[in-house]
Amino acid sequence: MAFELPDLPYADDALEPAYSANTISYHYGKHHKTYVDTLNKLVDGTDLADKSLEEVIAAVAGDPDKQAVFNNAAQVWNHTFFWNSMTPGGGGAPGGALGDKIAATWGGYADFVEAFKAAAVGRFGSGWAWLVADGDELKIVSTPNAEQPAAGMPLLVVDVWEHAYYLDYQNLRPKYTETFFEKLANWAFAAANYEAAK
Repeated sequence: MAFELPDLPYADDALEPAYSANTISYHYGKHHKTYVDTLNKLVDGTDLADKSLEEVIAAVAGDPDKQAVFNNAAQVWNHTFFWNSMTPGGGGAPGGALGDKIAATWGGYADFVEAFKAAAVGRFGSGWAWLVADGDELKIVSTPNAEQPAAGMPLLVVDVWEHAYYLDYQNLRPKYTETFFEKLANWAFAAANYEAAK
C-alpha cells in the first residue's frame, strides 16, 4: 500500500501571518509531497512496501545502502510531526504538567525559549530542533538533515531547513524560531505527547 501525503491539520492560510500560505504551498505541497512520492518509488516492489512508515524508518536506520530510503521516510515523518507542532492561535507559555516541567527544567518559559532558539539557530545547515521527553527529563535536541532524536519521545519540533522559513523570514532563523513560540507552537499536541511518554 502506497504512502500518502497526510492532510494538513488546518487550512493553508490558517497560520498567517506568522507562517504564510505561500510557504505552506511550497513546503507542504512540494517538499513534503516529493518525500512521499520518492519514498514510494524507492520501496516499490521491495519487502518494505507493506510496512508502516515507522517500521520502514526502523528497518533502514544506520544502513548506508538504504540511506535514500531513510532520508525520505524520516522526512515524511518529521514533516508530519512539524505540521502538528503548529496550530492557529498557538504559542505562548504552556500550562499544566508540561508547563511546570519546562519551568522546573529551564528556570522559566523565557529561558526555555532562549535555549531552544540557541539549538535551532546553532544547527549548521539543515535539520531540526526538538523538545524531547527522555525518561523523567525534558531535553532540547538538534539533529541534522533527516535525523531524529536518538533517545526519548519527541514532543514538539521546529523545522530549520531553509525551505521551512525562507519565503517568510529570509535568513532570519532566530526571528522564525521566536515567532514559532510566540504564535505557532501547538502546546496541546506537545502535552498529549508528554502524557503518552510517561
